Amino acid sequence: MSGHSHWATIKHKKGAVDAKRGVHWSKLSRAIIIAARHGGGDPNMNLKLRYAIGKAREVSMPKDNIERAIKRGTGEVEGLTFDEITYEGFGPGGAAVLVEILTDNRNRTNGEIRKLFERGGGNMGGAGCVGYLFERKGLFHIPAEGIDEDTLLATVLDAGADDLRRQGPSFEIVCDPLAFNKVQEELQKAGLNVTNSELAQIPKTPMDVDAETAKRVVRLMETLDDHDDVQNVYSNINMTEEIIAELEKE
Repeated sequence: MSGHSHWATIKHKKGAVDAKRGVHWSKLSRAIIIAARHGGGDPNMNLKLRYAIGKAREVSMPKDNIERAIKRGTGEVEGLTFDEITYEGFGPGGAAVLVEILTDNRNRTNGEIRKLFERGGGNMGGAGCVGYLFERKGLFHIPAEGIDEDTLLATVLDAGADDLRRQGPSFEIVCDPLAFNKVQEELQKAGLNVTNSELAQIPKTPMDVDAETAKRVVRLMETLDDHDDVQNVYSNINMTEEIIAELEKE
């Protein structure tokens, strides 16, 4: 999963920069609206909403903005209606790419995302063309320095995690989405520094690519991620430590 860990790091840094400009808040508001619409406005009863609020707080989104988004989702305040869509396609080298969308205009977004795929050296496919290559999981990243692996493993397994593995300077914890909040709570109780936490689409069998192909796929993912309607972008490429080192030189 080193490829996903690298992309998560890119997104985390990018999100911090975007948050300073308020760009990221719009996307987070949409996620809160959708979660509240489908599961109600109480985060204690709506795990998806609790997750969305947590991501908003990570980038210091104002409380008023969060509450307004919840009310829009529950219908207490009028606003645009957003639809959830997942676009599937292929990037450079035939890499599988999933794009999670929240949009108020399907036709506009469809055309724009299709063009971004084409400009990035790929093509958008039909529903189901690559989705079967991924599975949804909860992910956490914790700096490994000063952490006893056996103690951490016992903590996360007791909380319901599936696995713990070393990824470079960090530990990566993988869990079922239903166990996400429990694992998160236990990590917080232990006072651990979680650098990234998310619900993500993880490739079942990562695809090996060369450095140049990896660079082109990452550029496509970054371009897609910059679109206002895009919530998340995933790929099945397997970026080795050597490829990651090449990417970090740019």
